[in-house]
Amino acid sequence: MNSESLEIAKARYQSGKVAFEKGQYREAVEQLEKASALLARNSRLGGEVQIWLVTAYEAAGRTEDALTLCEQLKRHPHTETSKQAKELHYILKAPRLQRPREWMTEIPDLGAVPDNETKIRLAVNNTKSSQGQMPPEPELVDLSQVNTRDNRFIWLALIVVALTLGSLVWLSF
Repeated sequence: MNSESLEIAKARYQSGKVAFEKGQYREAVEQLEKASALLARNSRLGGEVQIWLVTAYEAAGRTEDALTLCEQLKRHPHTETSKQAKELHYILKAPRLQRPREWMTEIPDLGAVPDNETKIRLAVNNTKSSQGQMPPEPELVDLSQVNTRDNRFIWLALIVVALTLGSLVWLSF
């Protein structure tokens, strides 16, 4: 492999990672696949790129591709890569947990709403929310119900500290 191909592969690898971190998973898959094609699959960097590719496949909804690549990477000559592949494979094969609907937040699709209608809705929602939120009134506390017994310890501690400081000042003269 020449140095020019290596530099191109590293650049595609970096842009794939950036795309992944921005949530652009299809772009990440595309860049990482191109980087992987330029690198020797059994090299350390090749394995690193392929591990990222596994996570990008999974994020893009291509779980079968992720599992297939994981199976290949479990036999990678670089020990760190094979270890990561085994851990990823374990995670990918784990059963999916069902989340209750009340845990989910539904994001409305504003693409179907014309721009001026969106602005009107936002303005209406903002006025409603500002009118409805009043600062809570402070709760009144009956002082006869407050436990003041613990305050005796505080007074005792203050007296002990004052006596200690006084004796230190007296001894310093």
